[in-house]
Amino acid sequence: MSPVTHFLVGWVGFESCLRHQRDRALVCLAGLAPDLDGAGIVIDLFNQLAGLAETGFYQDWHRLYGHGISAAIVLTLLAAAVAHDRLRVAVAAFINAHLHFLCDLLGSRGSTVDDLWGLYYFGPWNVADEIVWRGQWQLVSWQNTLISVVLMFILLERASRKGYSPLGCVSPRADQVFITVLRRWRQALTGRI
Repeated sequence: MSPVTHFLVGWVGFESCLRHQRDRALVCLAGLAPDLDGAGIVIDLFNQLAGLAETGFYQDWHRLYGHGISAAIVLTLLAAAVAHDRLRVAVAAFINAHLHFLCDLLGSRGSTVDDLWGLYYFGPWNVADEIVWRGQWQLVSWQNTLISVVLMFILLERASRKGYSPLGCVSPRADQVFITVLRRWRQALTGRI
């Protein structure tokens, strides 16, 4: 699934059980970070544009280094090390990393039925056992879009009710402006805050 959907899964799934904005951000990052193993695409594109020898780092690395138990453990330990509530963040980060894996297994297929994206749960140590779901829907599909839209509505509803949003991770002041606007819209739509 897209990074936006991964972020929304993490925020909607865990923001209620975390007390500090930094902890919420850490858990969301643990759900986004598995895709860092796709950074090889930058090298591949640079080599292609520069006329250098073609490389396949994206294809070779993506879903191998960041999409398995080793990455989930490393992400969990890193998030917990800098969290306020270490145990709670560790549990949430570990689960959220696995939600990332599940989301990718569900909805990351390419444009053809055979262009399935699997992952190596025990990679990079074991690349013999790839996990693939044959019913995987396309990355750009109505299912992924619907999931993202529903999660966005849940995020906005909660933000208007609770008084904080993911924007607060970056700028508390901008978050308060955003919440004020959301609450005005909510009041206009429902007649209550």
